[in-house]
Amino acid sequence: MIYLLVVLLLGVNSNKTTLNTHTGAGAAARGEGLLKRVRRGWMWNQFFLQEEYTGSDYQYIGKLQSDQDHGNGVVKYVLSGEGAGTVFVIDENNGDLHATRRLDREEKAFYVLRATVVNKRTGQKLEPETEFTIKLHDINDNEPQFSKEVYTGSVPERSDIGTSVIQVTATDADDSMYGNSAKLVYSISQGHPYFSVDPNTGLIRTALGPGDMDREQREHYQVVIEAKDMAGQRGGLTGTTVVNITLTDVNDNPPRFTQSIYQFAVPESSKSGTPVGRIQATDRDIGRNAEMFFTIVSGDGMDMFDISTDKDTQEGVITVSKSLDYEKKQSYTVEIQVQNTQMDPRFMSSNSKDMATVRIAVEDVDEPPLFDKASYVMDVKEDAALGAAVGSVSAMDPDSARSMVKYSIDRRTDMDRLFNVHPGNGSVFLLKSLDREENPWHNISVIATEFNNPRQISHVPVYIRLLDINDNAPTFATVYETFVCERTKAGQRIQTVSAVDADEPSAGHKFFFSLASEGNHRSNFTVRDNGDNTAGILTRRASYSRLLQSVYLVPVVITDGDYPMQSSTGTLTVRVCTCDREGNMELCNAEALSSSPGLSTGALIAILLCAIILLMIVVLFTALKRQRKQEPLIISKEDVRDNVVSYNDEGGGEEDTQAFDIGALRHPDAAAALEESAKQRRDIIPTDTLLYPPHRHAAPSGLIMPPFINQRVLENDCNPTAPPYDSLATYAYEGAGSVAESLSSLGSASSEAEQDYHYLSDWGPRFRKLADLYGAEDSDFS
Repeated sequence: MIYLLVVLLLGVNSNKTTLNTHTGAGAAARGEGLLKRVRRGWMWNQFFLQEEYTGSDYQYIGKLQSDQDHGNGVVKYVLSGEGAGTVFVIDENNGDLHATRRLDREEKAFYVLRATVVNKRTGQKLEPETEFTIKLHDINDNEPQFSKEVYTGSVPERSDIGTSVIQVTATDADDSMYGNSAKLVYSISQGHPYFSVDPNTGLIRTALGPGDMDREQREHYQVVIEAKDMAGQRGGLTGTTVVNITLTDVNDNPPRFTQSIYQFAVPESSKSGTPVGRIQATDRDIGRNAEMFFTIVSGDGMDMFDISTDKDTQEGVITVSKSLDYEKKQSYTVEIQVQNTQMDPRFMSSNSKDMATVRIAVEDVDEPPLFDKASYVMDVKEDAALGAAVGSVSAMDPDSARSMVKYSIDRRTDMDRLFNVHPGNGSVFLLKSLDREENPWHNISVIATEFNNPRQISHVPVYIRLLDINDNAPTFATVYETFVCERTKAGQRIQTVSAVDADEPSAGHKFFFSLASEGNHRSNFTVRDNGDNTAGILTRRASYSRLLQSVYLVPVVITDGDYPMQSSTGTLTVRVCTCDREGNMELCNAEALSSSPGLSTGALIAILLCAIILLMIVVLFTALKRQRKQEPLIISKEDVRDNVVSYNDEGGGEEDTQAFDIGALRHPDAAAALEESAKQRRDIIPTDTLLYPPHRHAAPSGLIMPPFINQRVLENDCNPTAPPYDSLATYAYEGAGSVAESLSSLGSASSEAEQDYHYLSDWGPRFRKLADLYGAEDSDFS
C-alpha cells in the first residue's frame, strides 16, 4: 500500500517548490537503490515568510502538493488552523498558499496550520491532515527603547576619573537570534568631556579628574545617551535617553568670616545670657558640610562673654556670661575662631579655620544703690527698750556720680510698725516692744533710694532674731486632778507632776518644785522634787475622811533655774475617795473625777451637758408657769413709760417686771406691807433660813465660808426687789471693811505719786498675779 505525504518546503531561491516523497518501501519499489538527500537546509514541515510585506498583491508563501493530485481537477486542498481563511488562503485547485495582509513578527512570530486533500466529487479525504508552521522572518523595524525616558544620578564632587555614576539600559523588540537587528551599542552624544559610557553595558562614568569636577563651580549636568542596533553599523536604528547628573557636596571649603573686626556695645545692666551681637561666617559647602561652631580663644573678655551657634542661620551669637560694671571696665576684646563641625580628612589643611576680632564696649547706665550684703541677720533681746538699735545696713550708688542714699522700711513687710530705720545711716531700731514667745523671728525689707533719682531703688532682706530672756514663769504641764484613798499610807505617791516654760534657755530647762509656804504648816500632803523636772505628790498622813473634807487643794511652787529666776504656784486638786484593798477608787463625792476609772472625759462632758439641758427645761417651764399667775403691775397706760423692763438678764423673760418694780414707788402702802411681812421672793423659795451657816462642816464644798458671805446670801434671798435668782450676784465683796482697802487711785491724794505694792506679796497665792502686775519694776515693761 502506498502512502502519500504532503511536504511543505520553502526554496531558498524560489517561493514555489514541489517535491514528491515516498516512504522507504515506495522508493525501493521504483527501483531506486539508494536514498539521496537533496538540499539539506530545507525542512519538510515549515514555511518562512518575511514580515512587514508592503506589496499590493497577496504575498506568496509556497505550494502544497499531494501525490493524489494527478492534475485532473478531482483533488481539492483544504486549509485550517491559525489565521486560515483570513490571514492565510490556499488555492484549492493547485495548493498555492498566500498571506492576505501585512504581518508583524513582534506581534506574532509564527502560525500553526493544517492541510488535507479531499475528493471534490465525493468530499472524501484522500489522505490524513498534515500540520505545518509558517514563521515570520525578522527585519530591523524596531528602534532600541530605554527603560526610562529620564534618568537621575549623582556622584560626589572631586571624584577620581572613572567613578561610576549610573547605568542605563535599552532593549530592542527585534529578533536577537536572527542577524544584528537587536544587537545594541551605547554612545554618549551630549555630556563630553565630563562623562563617558561603556558601549556594551551602558554604565556612565566620570571622565575628568577631581580638580575639574567641583560642585561649587558647576553642580548639575545633563547627559544624552544613544543606543544603536545593528551593532552600531550603518542603517541601524537609534534610541536616546536623558541622564541628569548632580555633583554631591563634600566638605572641601572652610568657613570664612565676612569681617575681620566686629564691634558691639552692651549696657552694664545686662543680665547673664543677654545677647550682645551676632557675627557671620560663610561656607561654600552646603548641608552638614556647612555647619560650623564658634569659640572664644583669647582676649580679656573670655570670662565675661560666651558665644554659641544659631542652628538656623549658622551665626555666632555673643552673650553676657558675668555681670558688667562700667565703673570697673569700659571695653573688652576677644578673638573668635570658626570651623566646621564635620571635617573631611582629605581636605583638612592649616587654613581650615578662620579668626576674627570682636570689640565690645560697656555702656554706662544709672544703676540702683547696691547693698554691701545680699541679706542681713540681726540679733536683739526681747526686752530691749524702745528705740534700741538692732543693727545697720549699708548701700551705695555704684555709678561714678555717687549719689547719696536714703533708707526706709518696706511697710508691707512690717505691717505692725515694729521697726524703723534711720534714713541717713541705715541704723535699724525698735518702735514697739517685742516678745520672743509670740514671734521669735521678724523678716523685714529695707529700701535704699537715690536722692538724685528716686526711681532707682534696691531692696535687701533683714532677718531679726529675738534673743530669749527669762521673762516667763514655769507652769504645770496640764491641769492635774487626782484622788487619795481614805485608808492609805503616809508618804504614798498619788501623783507625778511636770512643768512647761515658754522660755528657751540655752542650757535647757531646769525646774524646782516645792510646797507653797502658806500651806506647809497645815498641809496634808508634801511635794518631793525628783530632780528630773518632775515632782511627786505624797501623802503626809495615813487616814483621810471623805465626809469631813472631800477635796484638798495642794499649792505647788514651780521655780525655773534661769536668771532672773521666775516662779509660779500651781494648784493640784486631790479628792478623797473610798477605795478597795488594791487601791482602786470605788466612791467619791457627787462631782466625778475627769480621770476616774470607768468614765472617759467625753462621757463626763456628755452627762454634764444632758444635766444642764434638763435643768434649763425645768427652769423655763417653771418660769412660764409663774408668769401666767402673776398680776400685771401696770394698771394704766400712764405707767408704761415709768416701768423699767430688763431684757438683757437671764430671768423670767420679757414679762419679768419684778426686778425693778416702779409700782412700789407709786403705792407706798403696798411697799410697807411687803417690808412688814418680809415675804419671800416669788421667783425663789429658799430651802433654808441660813444657806451657809457659820459651821465649818455645813459647807457643801468642804471649805470654811466667811460669815459675811453667809450674811450677803441671806440678804439677797430675802430681798424681793433684788435681781432674779438667775442673775449674777457678788457675795464675796468685802466693801470698806477689807484689810486690803481700796486699790484704786481715785481716792489717793495724788495719782501721780509713786505707789508701793510690795505688800501684795504677803496676801498669799490668790493675789500672786496681782502682785506680779503691780509689784514689777518699770524696767520689766520697757
